[in-house]
Amino acid sequence: MNDTGDGTTSEEHARSRPRLEGSRVAVIGIGASGEAAAKLAAARGAAVYASDVSAGEAQREAAERLRSGGIDAEAGQHDIDRILACELAVVSPGVPPSAQVRREMRDADLRTVTEAELAYWYLDSSLVGITGTNGKTTTTALCGHLLREAGVDAVTGGNIGRPLSEIALLDDQPDWVVVELSSFQLADIESLRTDVGVFLNLAPDHLDRYRDVDQYYSDKQRIFENATEESRWVLNADDRDVLDLARNVRGDVHHVSVEGPVEQGAYLGDDGALHLRLPGREERWVSDVDELHLIGLHNVQNALSAGLAAALVGCGREDLVRGLESFEPLPHRLQLVGEYGGVRWVNDSKATNASATRVALRSFDEPVVLLLGGRHKGQDYGDLEQDFDGVRGVIAFGEAAPQIVGELRDGPAPVRVASGLENVVDRAAEMAESGDVVLFSPACSSYDMFPSYEVRGERFMELVRDRIAAHGDGGAR
Repeated sequence: MNDTGDGTTSEEHARSRPRLEGSRVAVIGIGASGEAAAKLAAARGAAVYASDVSAGEAQREAAERLRSGGIDAEAGQHDIDRILACELAVVSPGVPPSAQVRREMRDADLRTVTEAELAYWYLDSSLVGITGTNGKTTTTALCGHLLREAGVDAVTGGNIGRPLSEIALLDDQPDWVVVELSSFQLADIESLRTDVGVFLNLAPDHLDRYRDVDQYYSDKQRIFENATEESRWVLNADDRDVLDLARNVRGDVHHVSVEGPVEQGAYLGDDGALHLRLPGREERWVSDVDELHLIGLHNVQNALSAGLAAALVGCGREDLVRGLESFEPLPHRLQLVGEYGGVRWVNDSKATNASATRVALRSFDEPVVLLLGGRHKGQDYGDLEQDFDGVRGVIAFGEAAPQIVGELRDGPAPVRVASGLENVVDRAAEMAESGDVVLFSPACSSYDMFPSYEVRGERFMELVRDRIAAHGDGGAR
């Protein structure tokens, strides 16, 4: 352990637990993570005031559950005076920096942390932390699956699985937590440190929330902020931006690559197999990437990252091979919905930015009819044309449709506009030919038409399955 200069070791410093007993804590946003944070702070003796500007059914029910547990909570407004009277504010990831309540907290110099930071103070578990622009959820789920297949006491948390604060409340905490860490969760950390950190990739995203891409990358880079010599890192050797952000990071660095061997880490070999190379340990995992139940080269990269992280935790080859071969893809991520008339329909509703859609396009050799649209997030759709070699046509929908048409109008693929998801599916069926893939990879958020990408994806699959059933040639999944 390293001395931090205040008489504590790095581990003791990282897990210092501020005394909340008798303090006043505001929780801003009472979604799943905010509700769990309010309960955790109250359990540690704080007087908690939790609030959400939304008065939706979910928020009202969360406020009622908190009140029934003796925690002061309300939905529909933030009482600024009460918030500013607190010593600490815990802000949910969904509350943007531009929100009025956040501006007033900054002006008052109120100490602010994320829910992940609060939870970390009271977690006894070791952490695998996974960040990046795309692939976080799949990699987090896969890493958790690999650890459990190896008999490790592990759960997933953060944006996937249970909120970290809920795990911190357990009397019997797991040995390991695999946590998905978004830029929003990393923005206000103070001491959070991963034991094994995974950085998948970087691309412009959330430019509706960030001033520019540098500010977004800066929040991502905070995963390295509390690194020690004991930290272990899994970095994408094929992404120059990731390597630049990680330059001079403390700890033991390992790389993953789908472009060839690495000195220390995991890679896709010329033989089509996944390989591990660590000091005193070299092995081959699956002998062919087709044995993975995942579509696309980017998912091979995710598998390498998850497998390497699990190996650093201590998992052996047989367990890793079994876990890699048994893992099933998550919904709404290049999910095959079904096929009819020789056309495959794929749901990639989780693709909420242009870089994710570009990755999806690279996953298919067949001609693609691309369904693109939703709420604009400040990105350039013209960048998609770099991967338009196999695109037969684009159907634009939602609030972003005019911008999509404007930026792709003179490109290599014809662009059509449809209103409403049912009409989008109808137009796609008219455009697609036998042997094509219809790819629902919106590159936008869902919030113009749906409350989440999950609801959007479920509606798309429902419409496709209805069409398949009507045509009577099967293939739905």
